Amino acid sequence: MSPQAFALHAACIRGVDACPVTVEVAMAGGLPGISIVGMADAAVLEARSRIRCAMRAAGFEVPRKSITVNLAPGDMRKTGSGFDLPIAVAILAASSQIPVAGLDGCLLVGELALDGAVCPVKGEVAYQILARDADLELLGARSEEHVAIDGIRQGYLRSLDEMRSGVEAAHRARRVDADLARVSTECCDYADVLGQEMVKRGIAVAAAGDLGLLMIGAPGSGKSMLARRMTTILPELAASDQQDALRIHSVAGEPIEDLMRGRRPFRCPHHSISLAGLIGGGRPVRPGEISLAHGGVLFLDELAEFPAHVLQGLRQPLEEGQVRIVRVDGLYAFPASFQLLAASNPCPCGYLGDRDVPCTCRPDGVQRYRAKLGGPLADRIDLMIDVARPDPRLIIEGAQGLDSAEMRRWVSKGRSFRAWRVHGDPARMRPHNSGEQTRDSIGRAFDLDDRAERAVLDLARRTHLTGRGISRLCRIARTIADMEESMRIQTEHVLEAAMYQGRRQQ
Repeated sequence: MSPQAFALHAACIRGVDACPVTVEVAMAGGLPGISIVGMADAAVLEARSRIRCAMRAAGFEVPRKSITVNLAPGDMRKTGSGFDLPIAVAILAASSQIPVAGLDGCLLVGELALDGAVCPVKGEVAYQILARDADLELLGARSEEHVAIDGIRQGYLRSLDEMRSGVEAAHRARRVDADLARVSTECCDYADVLGQEMVKRGIAVAAAGDLGLLMIGAPGSGKSMLARRMTTILPELAASDQQDALRIHSVAGEPIEDLMRGRRPFRCPHHSISLAGLIGGGRPVRPGEISLAHGGVLFLDELAEFPAHVLQGLRQPLEEGQVRIVRVDGLYAFPASFQLLAASNPCPCGYLGDRDVPCTCRPDGVQRYRAKLGGPLADRIDLMIDVARPDPRLIIEGAQGLDSAEMRRWVSKGRSFRAWRVHGDPARMRPHNSGEQTRDSIGRAFDLDDRAERAVLDLARRTHLTGRGISRLCRIARTIADMEESMRIQTEHVLEAAMYQGRRQQ
């Protein structure tokens, strides 16, 4: 372009991805001012005032011309304050106040303070991935929670005046040592939870098989303590899953320190959360809690207190591992592969079935409360375990029980054996959620031996299991067999799996 016009690379966040945007600046005679076109939102339009103040504070002149800024493509809505830096640099380049060499190989993202300082914006990981895919160098502010991704060329600016000598002289900060990112600093352990050994075993089964788990028990029985320690027994995130989780948390502005250490995310939304807050949405569209839990654990405490329509919104993400949100401006797809963990009281007062405290609820009140725990979502929760309040003597005197290290070994052994068992046999990896499967197909798919098959049939007749219930029982038994490195499901595996059906209403 001519000296009075210039274009460079920028980007904006759409969902959890950074989309490329070209910032074009043209200057002409007329009334002085900056006009921004290209479907810009209010945050982008407010950049005009920030850019003027920042340019003056950095010692540059604001051209006394009519400046038109076009954000291409013009049919995509632009959001956020990350356009401040590219617009300011494009104006300075078009007015010949800075060298233009090297700018065509940079992706510029950053917000400007009134004193000319360059500030970080949300979504650094998404911008890094876009820069890597486009073979560009990312140029912007250094975030306090910087993520070092292999293959990224990145430069850092403290202030706009550092561009005076060109992009080659821009400040480069040191990279974070990637080895430090995996240092483990566990702060909780299952050894802290006393008197819940059977529940711990069930949690290990759920973790080994990626199964949903619902804990039902009185207040103070330790449900929340058990749930919050589940990430300590899960294996570290794989590199691809870690990058997806980092991208989602970066866009949402959430802390990423634990993710950088390889820990899986743990999300515990309050029961007053809206459907958009849980699934994703808003304006602009942002990821919800289920996407922030991608690769980790989503814990729904007080499950019965969640609105029914919010819970039913989990059904499709649980089956597909992602959530799709359709808006006027297109489709947004967010990753949402998570381990579902839930807890609830057995009744409104919380003491139904307690050995010491009598329940004060009316029968119809208990029935209405229990009905909230049923429905289509409950069919997608595999394990349902009763959690009793521990003996006070155990808490006072102390006891030695399962710790996270031992449970992690169980989980690792089960996952490793399952991976070895299904290698080369895709038929074994089919989901078994359909209530229409025959007993023969289930027996063949889950490798039931003859005695185990008879045990499943006997349990199905005595407890009136549906097709989905039979499949659910076999999934749990198959996971237990994997943890014991058994090729075939045996009777003891089926009987243990039946223990984890709890107060489920068939």
